Amino acid sequence: MTRNHPNQPASSRRFLVPMLTSGFVVLVLLALGVWQLDRMEAKQQLIARVTARVNEPAVALPAASQWQMLNKPADDFLKVTVSGRYLHERETYLFMLYAPPGERDPTPGYAVITPLKREDGSIVLVNRGFVPDSKRDPANRPQSLGAETVAITGLLRLPQSRSWFDADDAPAKRLFYTRDPKAMAKAVGLDQVAPFVIDADVTAVAGGWPKGGNTVISFSDNHLQYAITWFTLALAVSALFVIWYRQNRSRPQPDNDE
Repeated sequence: MTRNHPNQPASSRRFLVPMLTSGFVVLVLLALGVWQLDRMEAKQQLIARVTARVNEPAVALPAASQWQMLNKPADDFLKVTVSGRYLHERETYLFMLYAPPGERDPTPGYAVITPLKREDGSIVLVNRGFVPDSKRDPANRPQSLGAETVAITGLLRLPQSRSWFDADDAPAKRLFYTRDPKAMAKAVGLDQVAPFVIDADVTAVAGGWPKGGNTVISFSDNHLQYAITWFTLALAVSALFVIWYRQNRSRPQPDNDE
């Protein structure tokens, strides 16, 4: 026979699974929030480091024997100097949007990536700067194709990671949508180049094109917003459990007596 006891306290076992489940979810959400705070601190340190680095005096580019060690985030944006002769016949082109100083609307075009052969024979890819599509053909900017030895000051940039939104590269046309020194070198028949690109500074080029100094130093820093979201969700789950518990703790429980 089944009897209902309106005043019987709710069994603690009834709340055990919901309590443990809610507690686990809250802990996970809190951990995600703390993780975002840690990432925010790391990002802020990176921004401060890069901001300070780009304003420091340039240093000579390390010897080729040390290039493979320049692969850490701390090496990105290092200001360096390098000299050599451009191999203009082996240019490649990296799609980019460029907004001249004082203008807000960017213009689509290309960064001209040209191999620079140093005196020791080693080769570095240099982002000489932006050209619009009408200037991508070297024949339309002959003054920029000098054969003399040049000295370049710029920022060392590590390879980019390809995202889902990047268009496919077209190596046969020397067109690229991510900064990939290895792929760019392969497209023009070079197999031994530096594993990074140097973005040339704003120093004027004969004929006015390409226009250097277009490195975008920008970092997304939404980690505080994400942390607040996770902490808010943790609070919401806790509140929902409390509300559910209060609504159900005094409800009568079925009691089966045989």
